[in-house]
Amino acid sequence: MDLLLQLIEKNKVNIYDIPIAMITDQYMEVLNELKQYPMDNISEFLVMAATLLRIKSQMLLPVEVTEEEEAVDPRTELVERLLEYKMYKYASLELKDRQIDAARHLYRAEKLPKEVAGYKEEIAAEDVVGDVTLNRLNEIFRDIMKRQDDRVDPIRSRFGRIEKEEVNFKEKILAIQQFGLSHKRFSFRRLLEKACDKIELIVTFLGILELIHMGRVSIRQNRPFDDFEVEYLASDVVPVEAFV
Repeated sequence: MDLLLQLIEKNKVNIYDIPIAMITDQYMEVLNELKQYPMDNISEFLVMAATLLRIKSQMLLPVEVTEEEEAVDPRTELVERLLEYKMYKYASLELKDRQIDAARHLYRAEKLPKEVAGYKEEIAAEDVVGDVTLNRLNEIFRDIMKRQDDRVDPIRSRFGRIEKEEVNFKEKILAIQQFGLSHKRFSFRRLLEKACDKIELIVTFLGILELIHMGRVSIRQNRPFDDFEVEYLASDVVPVEAFV
């Protein structure tokens, strides 16, 4: 089959319309050059040669017509076998290339220091956040942002604006802690609504996330799509100097 495919590609003929006489003659010429090889090695070549000679002789006979009045092409079975062989051949070549590429990859064995491998976070994020997801927090954040846009007066906003001092992230975290220490439990949405502008709103949101990460604040949701309840877990306030 491989030799037959080579002859078809060499002559650049259509595999669905093989010139069987020409291909058979070329195949027999190659086969005559293989006479010095042992019979066991060329037995498959002889079988294919016999198949080609049979098809060549059938092509000389009148065309057989089926009951559906369709002409039967003697080459049909050979073409199907060639296509199947060609598919498996190129699939095997692709697998071989992948095997060669995989052999070039080297993996280093995992060798973590004992101190790193045995390290455990003091606070588990699952215990603090619970079933609250960042997507849900983001939904509340975007809702509050939209409300901030709705507060803008489309007429007065054209007359300029009064610039405010930039909101300090460390001072905002300190303010949230002081608020949490005095209230212990409060609404996440209402905390965001206290912001005067978008900048303060964003800084407040990031401050809550930072305090959650530090384990000083936990949030929970009693019912789906409900507001979050923020609980201040610490009994003190981390000073501004402690933040990097």
